[in-house]
Amino acid sequence: MERARTRVGAAVFLMLILGRLGNALEVPLDPNILEGLPQPPTITQQSPKDYIIDPRENIVIHCEAKGKPHPSFSWTRNGTHFDIDHDPKVTMRPHSGTLVVDISGEKAETYEGIYQCTARNEHGAAVSNNIVIRQSRSPLWSKERNEPIRVQEGVSLVLQCRPPAGLPPPIIFWMDFNFQRLPQSSRVFQALNGDLYFSNVLKKDSRNDYICYARFPHTQTIQQKQPITLSVLNLDAINETVAALFNETDFFSDGSAEERKPTFLIPSGSSSSKMVLRGQVLELECITEGLPTPEVSWSKLSGEFPDNRTSILHFQKLLRIVNVSEADAGEYHCTAHNRLASVLHTIRVTVKAAPYWISTPRNLVLAPREKGLLICRASGTPKPTITWAMNGIPIENSPEDPNRKVEGDTIIFEEVQTGSSAVYQCNASNEYGYLLSNAFINVLSETPRVLTPANMVYQVIRNNHAFLDCSSFGSPIPKITWFKDSQSSTLEGDPYLLHENGTLEIYVAQALNSGQYTCVARNTLGIAENHVYLEVKEPTRILKQPEYKVSQRNRNVVFECKVKHDPTLIPTMTWLKDNGELPDDERFLVDSDSLTITDVTENDAGTYTCIMNTTLDQDSASAELTVVEATPTPAVIYEQPDPPTDLELTDLKPKSVQLTWIPGDEHNSPIHKFVIQYTDSLHQHGHWHNLTDVPGSKTTAFLKLSPYVHYTFRVLALNAVGLSNPSKPSHMYKTNPAAPDENPSGVEGFGTEHDNLMILWKPMSGLQANGPGLQYKVMWRQKDVDKDWTSVTVANVSKFMVSGMPTFTPYEVKVQAINDYGIGPEPAVVTGHSGEDLPLQAPDSVQVLVLNSTLAEVHWEPVPPKTVRGLLKGYKVYYWRERSLHKHNPHHVKQQVLTFSGNKSHGMLPGLQPYSLYLFNVRVYNSKGEGPASSTLQFETPEGVPGRPSFLRITNSNLDSLTLEWGPPNDHNGHLTGYTLKYQPVNSSNELGPMEELALPANKTSVTLPNLKYSTRYKFYFNAKTGQGAGPVITEEAVTIMDEGNTQTQPSPPIAGSPPPPRHPFHKVHPAAPAFGNVSSSVGEDGTLISWEYWGAEKHVYVEYIVKNDNSEEDWQKEYVNCSQAYVLKGLKEGLSYRVRVVAKGHDDQAVLHQSEELLVTVPAVPSRQVDIATQGWFIGLMCAIALLILILLIICFIKRNKGGKYPVKEKEDAHTDPEFQPMKEDDCTFGEYSDTEDHKPLKGSRTPSYRTVHRDNSDDSLVDYGGDGGDGQFNEDGSFIGQYSGNSSTRETAVGHEHSEAPSPVNTTAMNSFV
Repeated sequence: MERARTRVGAAVFLMLILGRLGNALEVPLDPNILEGLPQPPTITQQSPKDYIIDPRENIVIHCEAKGKPHPSFSWTRNGTHFDIDHDPKVTMRPHSGTLVVDISGEKAETYEGIYQCTARNEHGAAVSNNIVIRQSRSPLWSKERNEPIRVQEGVSLVLQCRPPAGLPPPIIFWMDFNFQRLPQSSRVFQALNGDLYFSNVLKKDSRNDYICYARFPHTQTIQQKQPITLSVLNLDAINETVAALFNETDFFSDGSAEERKPTFLIPSGSSSSKMVLRGQVLELECITEGLPTPEVSWSKLSGEFPDNRTSILHFQKLLRIVNVSEADAGEYHCTAHNRLASVLHTIRVTVKAAPYWISTPRNLVLAPREKGLLICRASGTPKPTITWAMNGIPIENSPEDPNRKVEGDTIIFEEVQTGSSAVYQCNASNEYGYLLSNAFINVLSETPRVLTPANMVYQVIRNNHAFLDCSSFGSPIPKITWFKDSQSSTLEGDPYLLHENGTLEIYVAQALNSGQYTCVARNTLGIAENHVYLEVKEPTRILKQPEYKVSQRNRNVVFECKVKHDPTLIPTMTWLKDNGELPDDERFLVDSDSLTITDVTENDAGTYTCIMNTTLDQDSASAELTVVEATPTPAVIYEQPDPPTDLELTDLKPKSVQLTWIPGDEHNSPIHKFVIQYTDSLHQHGHWHNLTDVPGSKTTAFLKLSPYVHYTFRVLALNAVGLSNPSKPSHMYKTNPAAPDENPSGVEGFGTEHDNLMILWKPMSGLQANGPGLQYKVMWRQKDVDKDWTSVTVANVSKFMVSGMPTFTPYEVKVQAINDYGIGPEPAVVTGHSGEDLPLQAPDSVQVLVLNSTLAEVHWEPVPPKTVRGLLKGYKVYYWRERSLHKHNPHHVKQQVLTFSGNKSHGMLPGLQPYSLYLFNVRVYNSKGEGPASSTLQFETPEGVPGRPSFLRITNSNLDSLTLEWGPPNDHNGHLTGYTLKYQPVNSSNELGPMEELALPANKTSVTLPNLKYSTRYKFYFNAKTGQGAGPVITEEAVTIMDEGNTQTQPSPPIAGSPPPPRHPFHKVHPAAPAFGNVSSSVGEDGTLISWEYWGAEKHVYVEYIVKNDNSEEDWQKEYVNCSQAYVLKGLKEGLSYRVRVVAKGHDDQAVLHQSEELLVTVPAVPSRQVDIATQGWFIGLMCAIALLILILLIICFIKRNKGGKYPVKEKEDAHTDPEFQPMKEDDCTFGEYSDTEDHKPLKGSRTPSYRTVHRDNSDDSLVDYGGDGGDGQFNEDGSFIGQYSGNSSTRETAVGHEHSEAPSPVNTTAMNSFV
């Protein structure tokens, strides 16, 4: 119990003084102040905890510290004092604790150990971390001989590296003889341990230069392992080797290596574990073997991988997470899979943590008798142990101090005394490491000092932040206060903000903030003050900006840039061209407010920027220069006007003011009007409203104002281009409050319940209130009864409810506005009613008059007005069909209601069902609801015409007859007296034939029509009859069959001159599913008609067809039919059978939502009709054209022959020509000459063979005489013999037969002979 009280007390004490720590005194950096302040030592530099040294260089162990007086240094080695004076190889640098060990002639490993530095002065001692000195090592690779490795293709393999252990560990990589890295992949991969893994080896892996290299980073040396030779043998090579040894017997079957399931090489088994420290890098490796090469993937059981810290490397085999935290612990799954199997390995990762800081102890500067805390908080896994030391000695061994109390990770100081200064060490450690931190307690008594230089001048531009510094030092910590000029009150609150470090901030500096400011630093030992000055300057603004210029070459251009700036600031004008410096050219002349360019050239075109700089701010403006060649008329540029300037308020009156302004540049477009806007800073600050418009020729406006408004005005100019930017706001003008000059609008009175009255109005805005304290006076009285008004005054509401009122009674209501300055005008009176209640009485004298089979008239006596108890809305007649008077029809009870508005006494009931019993009653209703119902009466409707027959279908189709079946109408509407059937044939041109009519009895449901024409389409019209007449017609079409290949009777396309068939047959009751029904076909001359019934909602309907024996789903042809229920398929081949179906698809035309049953359609091979071709017009015309052409050819041949003439070599031809043979002349279509005595001989030339070759015969005078050595002769185009001009026959064939034109074909010769 006592211990618990102690802990509670300590916790309360900690809470009380934590605020003091938030303002712990910082030791200033000013060397002039530090010169006179005592300070315990502080370690400023030290070597790392784990210090690996290079044995080739001297050892330098750093230890630097500061303090007042400057500290002295000492070292321990392996926990005992290290006397550097007795070791000539070890020296300590002057004014420092850094050790330098000269290892020349010595082994560096002699100086390995744990070192610790202590810096000490009269105020305490600070210690460094334990610095572990180790020598870097890069041992040589042991000599070894690597035997060649021979493996079968497809097996897994590991090439071990096993480098010598070094400090730090070496970096491993595999290379070849040419120092090129060996290629790696998901199949061949280097593990973290340096070994090279093959998931399966291939023939291409054979090589003799697998070399493992180890690079030792500290000494920058690389060592090489002996090369490894790998030979990969396939099964053929193994068989050959075995066959040579064992009498040509194959020990292995032919083929590739056997495939294997994945197996884990690293790590092995199905699970493993891994521990990693917080902040380090977690690397999980998963190397597998198998054939084919397995693929690896990673997952975490309890969550996702951290996005910005996770990477999967080395062909998915390595999972790396940097900067590990406790959240990264859990189970990680590595999955390896190929086409044979998939295996899983689970790695359980635990995260431990070396100690890490949560809060390091801070140096404390305390005044005597002050309180303070040293807090040392660290975390880790496992939780670290906190130990304290003072001046390097464990605190339990240090001198007792009654003002000091150690509570775990906190040391509490109460009423510290002079001389209590010391350095405290906090050590947080667990099995994975430690943390060490020094923090001193410096007990000082110092009067306040202001460190900010005296009489500093701060300059700031108006409307910017201003910061006035007051840096101070003292112990106890001084309190800072500020004063301005000679004022005695401190500067606190808006617009000032005092920061913890003493700086005074002014949010928005104005001219009135300029002046002298005094900073006062005060503690219990004294007071110090300092004066600084603030100057608020006017901003720099460019009043006249440079304008866009278009100039001709060799002209001068002037850009103006007139600036307004604070007169106490020195401005500097700078001009830029295209954001760069001006060209170094004497043609560019810079003046105080302008830039002149003389003799302009094309290179001078660009953007010119004027920048006005002061020491505090700047302003800039740009304009573009365009240089043109000729003397063009510059284009007129139209822009929106510049905003008006210099707004001024004059003639100030309570409810009006006069506003004047100066217009801006019109930019070549006259100003049409000025728009005046205002904002009310009191009620709607920042919201601008249009107040009025004035013509563009005026610059003054007389403005009417409202009371109790803080007006600020601005003006916008409007020309043909558009509105200008707003002008700068005017000065604020505040109007005085006044009594309201208007009352609320939208006043109404109504009841929400039967005994209340709700008075409602539209609340007034702050602008309408005219003053503060807006209230509403609500008044009401019963109309024509009360003379006095009852009233109540309310505020901040827009409605008021009056209870205890009689039901539906008229009241007069009004609402008047009131504020602190009076009441508004007399309000208008509005009439309303209190709440309504349900009517009390039902209508009387209810009667009904049946006018016909579908219409009845109902009469009633209106109820008395008093019983309505509200506003009469009308009467409602509730009626329903109780049953049909026909015994076969089912009963239907579906209540309907008709409403008759107003004070009606009768109403019509249309749309009644004939031959039915109806019941009805009547009710009155008001705004509240309906009253009681009258007595329920009944009436009967007389007989009417029947409804459409429920169906009509053809059930049997023969060559000359059709059988029709039908169903009676669903609505008989009376006693059926029979049916009427009309039908007519339809020819191939869709023309209707004569109509036949047949009367059928009421008890009949089918009929067979004989003596019909075969292969003919018929249209049928069918309806039912009662005593009142015939009902609507249902139609159907069918075709008598042509042959046994098509036995179905199908609907046909619509017939010209007849009404189109309904989209949904009226005689069908649509089933819920499927969406298609009654798919049928009909083969005609125009194609095959497909018809169907469809009740689905989708509109994308297609007819699809395919040849019967084609089972492919991709070869279906489709035709889009939209919303039709019939379609003619054209182009189906005769003699083939087709599978046809109807489908409905979604909006994307991809998914099939509904599909009909498939229909088999056979297109008959109908023989074409025999037509007498001789009677066809086209044939007669063709024959006439041929006869005319023959006649023309004969005439031409006759003319050619009469012209005559012999060939140039006629004599020779006559001398040598065989009398039995006369050649035909090609050019004139005539033949060789012959005598009358030879008429009995055949025409010469009729035996001429192809290609114009004439063979020798028994004649003595042969053609050989003209051919030299040849035996053949040929005719040229002119009819002469080629033989007389040529040598041998072979030459003739090549030189003449191919180069000259070809001989006439035998066909043409025969044709010509036939004509002769």
